[in-house]
Amino acid sequence: MCLFTFLGTRLILKESECEMRLDKFLANSGIGTRKEVKEILKNKKISVNDVFVKDGKIQIDKEKDIVKYEDKIIHYKPFVYIMMNKPAGVISATEDNHHKTVIDLLNDEYRTYDIFPVGRLDIDTEGLLLLTNDGVLSHNLLSPKKHVDKKYYVEIANSLSDDDIKMLENGIKLEENFVTKKAKVEIICNNSEKNENLAYITISEGKFHQVKRMFKAVNNEVLYLKRVKMGSLLLDEKLKLGEYRELTEEELNNLKV
Repeated sequence: MCLFTFLGTRLILKESECEMRLDKFLANSGIGTRKEVKEILKNKKISVNDVFVKDGKIQIDKEKDIVKYEDKIIHYKPFVYIMMNKPAGVISATEDNHHKTVIDLLNDEYRTYDIFPVGRLDIDTEGLLLLTNDGVLSHNLLSPKKHVDKKYYVEIANSLSDDDIKMLENGIKLEENFVTKKAKVEIICNNSEKNENLAYITISEGKFHQVKRMFKAVNNEVLYLKRVKMGSLLLDEKLKLGEYRELTEEELNNLKV
């Protein structure tokens, strides 16, 4: 545990194994940016073990020391996991000079975390996008060795023949040295006369424009694309486009399996 002792009016910290800078602790707990935290500390709104602290550089024990903001206990939260129903017209990036990003859709309470999208969806693709600051989870979900499935709802220009489905499912050549891994196609509606050609396709890769290119390879065209599932994580249908929520404990635990 990090212990505090007094020398005159100075607060002295004894080192321990669980140390963390106070300003980082506050920023990672959603209190504010580093700049905002500095001002909050200056105004004596933060106490550690009931002692007001103005220096953000001091080290604290993030698990045992009691840190309060305006007399309310702050519970340390190192990682956040957000499910977003990404709208079209927004890019899967942390910043961009020309387009709105998925990070721009988040409330200020999440801006203090270094959140990033896990993988990407094309600018015109909608649906499930996971955002987090957990690099380990992101790596596990995106690693080619893990073969994490991604399921998409697609609306296409033409109906799919049995041969088309076989080609899509068994692997299709998109580049000179790239053949897709096996996929799964589920037909929802196959009716070109009524312009109702709807399906689900599940892939375990995430190459550039892969789903669109796969359908193009069987002389078809994707008119609308929406991701509905990634690994065990299902898009919450209650989320409207642009809305988001944090994952439940069960959803997160299932993702980490």
